[in-house]
Amino acid sequence: MHEIFKKRRSIREYSDKEVTEEQIHNILCSAMVAPSGNHANPWEFVVVREKEKLSKLSRCGKWQSFVKDSSVAIVIIAKESDTDMWLQDCSIAAAHIYLEVANQGLGCCWANVKDSKTEEGEDREEYVIKVLNIPKEYRVVCIMSIGYPLKEVQEHSEEEYDETKVHREVF
Repeated sequence: MHEIFKKRRSIREYSDKEVTEEQIHNILCSAMVAPSGNHANPWEFVVVREKEKLSKLSRCGKWQSFVKDSSVAIVIIAKESDTDMWLQDCSIAAAHIYLEVANQGLGCCWANVKDSKTEEGEDREEYVIKVLNIPKEYRVVCIMSIGYPLKEVQEHSEEEYDETKVHREVF
């Protein structure tokens, strides 16, 4: 297993150190080379650094409070009408973000938005669309919080391989 996969962890606690514009650029470049059905590349990205907006985004769900402490968040959106593979394509782009973030020694965590409700019962997509002034024809997949990890976390290991999860030829 490549080292980058061992380093990729979901990080929910961040230090105050700022992520640079160059790092954000490299993260976005990595997301934009993700595979896409028919090379549609439906994804678009809203980069959020303002602490007030990060705080509002952190309130979109019960388990998203960590977003407020990140240096930056990347919100992944797409027009559903562009392709019927928009959700899969955006999810693969998010995986590329995870890997490039790990490559840069940063931490990242997916905060779910799609098909969920806020604690007040509001649709999370509608909530994020309002906070970020996203046009209504877009769908919101997730918020990727990014920052320097507050503490070191143990890397994954090949010992996590579980043969009982593998089926060969037939189930």
